[in-house]
Amino acid sequence: MRAVTVRPGQAHSLTVAEVPDPSPAAGELLVDGLALGICGTDREILSGEYGWAPPGRDHLVLGHESLGRVRQAPGDSGFAAGDLVAGVVRRPDPVPCGACAHGQFDMCRNGRYTERGIKELDGYGSTSWTVEAAYAVRLDPGLEQAGVLMEPASVVAKAWDQIDRVGHRAWFDPRTVLVTGAGPIGLLAALLGSQRGLDVHVLDRVTSGPKPRLVSDLGATYHHEDLETLGRKLQPDVVVEATGAGPVVVAAMTVTGPYGIVCLTGVSSSGRRLPVDAGGFNREVVLENDALLGSVNANRDHFRIAADALAKADRGWLSRLISRRVPLARAEEAFQRQDDDVKVVLDLRED
Repeated sequence: MRAVTVRPGQAHSLTVAEVPDPSPAAGELLVDGLALGICGTDREILSGEYGWAPPGRDHLVLGHESLGRVRQAPGDSGFAAGDLVAGVVRRPDPVPCGACAHGQFDMCRNGRYTERGIKELDGYGSTSWTVEAAYAVRLDPGLEQAGVLMEPASVVAKAWDQIDRVGHRAWFDPRTVLVTGAGPIGLLAALLGSQRGLDVHVLDRVTSGPKPRLVSDLGATYHHEDLETLGRKLQPDVVVEATGAGPVVVAAMTVTGPYGIVCLTGVSSSGRRLPVDAGGFNREVVLENDALLGSVNANRDHFRIAADALAKADRGWLSRLISRRVPLARAEEAFQRQDDDVKVVLDLRED
């Protein structure tokens, strides 16, 4: 079979290579790969900044945003040939820590977890792959074109789960959410906010291209003005920060209404210093009982929540998030950014 491979730690090592066909172990599904989503983590691995090959190997099969169709499944697995599935990314650490022992491996406390396509486990970037039945999630059969959004949707599902848990420290009846950033995570955060019946606002710097229309078609409001000005006007109950841009992150922390919640989902690059009024920030957070949390990755429950959210979403809207589909033979093109990109997808089908 063919697979997208890299040598972690070596920049620009992407290769579409012939690798051995997978052989499912007991309890595993054999899956034909349909599509693979590309994200910032993949680009970091490709640039040599991140990623770990499986032990004893110098290469890694890339890809954690999966979509495939089951070819073969054990009789007692709950899956059948033809099912549309996505694979969970992370696996618990072997100790395990307390979080992993309770199925919350997205919260692993000792860092010994592994991740498909990222850390010590081959990913889903191949024309066929295997996955343990316990780490596969079935999708609605109508999601063949957009089900590759499952993994980023699971990240957003976790973010909203964490927001709910923090919010219920007291009476919690949010009405307004502000999402900063209209990339895939921001747009999917807006989708789940819309499905919750919230008044959704999305802030991004672009004024043209597909993003404003994608937001408005959710019944949400698109903005591109200054965040602090917008925050004073909206006084949102919840802010979901999805850019990772330092100035936006800092501003997002102080624009909520009283006892608001800010959930950071964008990963920032280190090394950039910003002047911050730490005293003013502390005063506002303390006196308004604000809460700030970070959220990344997802466990099996979040994948199932994401599957339900995608099943309820408008299929046409979801498909419009996918701005480019690149054939596997031209995989390098998928990692080259274009101005109107929202989500870029590799087509893994041999034909």
